[in-house]
Amino acid sequence: MLRALLSGRRPAGDRGSATVWCVGAVGALCAVFGVLLAQGEAVLARHRAAGAADLAALAAADHWTEGKGKACDTARRIAVAQGSRLVRCSVVGEVSDVTAASASGPFTAEVRARAGPAGPAAQDGRANPSPRSPSRP
Repeated sequence: MLRALLSGRRPAGDRGSATVWCVGAVGALCAVFGVLLAQGEAVLARHRAAGAADLAALAAADHWTEGKGKACDTARRIAVAQGSRLVRCSVVGEVSDVTAASASGPFTAEVRARAGPAGPAAQDGRANPSPRSPSRP
């Protein structure tokens, strides 16, 4: 380009434009990659919290006979072992209801899980519908 200026010729107008387009494309790809990484962190936090909540609810439901305090303490230990923390624990009869939270990067997810015995089976072997769900004809 300097040689063209010294000889009095005008440089071509499109010279170097591919570099600008490449820099723009690389910048756009980096932005998309950053968004995908952030989405992966959010999904990871949610899955970790869901797994911890499920296992903690099962542990609390398994230890309901020892009282709410011991059942919830067991649930807390299970959640911590899964890399999460127990936010809430409730045990009513044989049914436990827990909420676990997990953080990954800047994202935090809370997931609620319930565990307990299955409902009584009907005479024909099919499970009875939940009392809260509407019956279907």
